[in-house]
Amino acid sequence: MKESIAMIRPVVACRTTTLLKRGLPLLAGLVLSCTAVGAGAAPSTFGPVIGSALLCRSQLDNAYFHAYLTEFFGPAYKREGGAYWFRTEASLWGSNVEQVMVSDDTSAVVFVAAILEAKPDELEKSVRAAAGTPFRAADASRYPLRKSIPGSTIAYANDKSKIYCAKFKPQSSPQSTR
Repeated sequence: MKESIAMIRPVVACRTTTLLKRGLPLLAGLVLSCTAVGAGAAPSTFGPVIGSALLCRSQLDNAYFHAYLTEFFGPAYKREGGAYWFRTEASLWGSNVEQVMVSDDTSAVVFVAAILEAKPDELEKSVRAAAGTPFRAADASRYPLRKSIPGSTIAYANDKSKIYCAKFKPQSSPQSTR
């Protein structure tokens, strides 16, 4: 029995060494793919998390969205207009997402917004086709806001679209003085 164990050890050691040698390129690839995700590539959860928020289909928690975007796209590149601005390498509804904005605590509303490389009428059609959410023009102007029943809005941003969901912050109830 001792002889058979002695014969197994060199074989196991040899196979382990071979696996380690073969596994290093795989490990290096995994490390590089993980760092690429942190460098700006969109995670597989981007559509369900950010897309749902933009369509007002989820609770808006600016701290959660700030942490999510920071984790996958790095720190915000600027803080302006009551929001943190993130550059992204992502797509939603067949359009590239250039930037995502998340409200900061100075804003009167909690919001998530995104700039997409699509004209508003094109974005409206793709959102309806992919998510089933219809939008209606708010007026008959040349560049009308388009609003959905849950509260999402598509607006013109030069030759691109801005889509956002904004909700007023809940008012805290006054404390009893008793």
